[in-house]
Amino acid sequence: MFRRRRRWGMMHPELRSIMTFLSTFVGGPRWAIIRIIGEDEKTTSEIYNELIQKYGLAIPRSLLYYHLDMLEKAGVIEMVRYQETGKGGAPEKVWRVKIRKIILDLIMGEIKVEEK
Repeated sequence: MFRRRRRWGMMHPELRSIMTFLSTFVGGPRWAIIRIIGEDEKTTSEIYNELIQKYGLAIPRSLLYYHLDMLEKAGVIEMVRYQETGKGGAPEKVWRVKIRKIILDLIMGEIKVEEK
């Protein structure tokens, strides 16, 4: 009888949460966004401009909002306040990195985070 091979995540369910968390970082400019924010607080416009200037990533703003949302949902960054733009438009969000370090415990299959 033919036996189906199981996927690694199916055999080791604790890896599923690890892989789900780590998948947050594989999409597009997310590493660059984290690096741009760094130790400071940055507005959405500052992040957008630095993506273009430093990394050459001329993405639509809607795509930037998507990546910011994914990082926020994963708990990697957080919105700290709204800031007036001075242009009479809607205030924009100011972001900061929430997680400084990620510790992966291979024996226990757990992720521990060190927040700022």
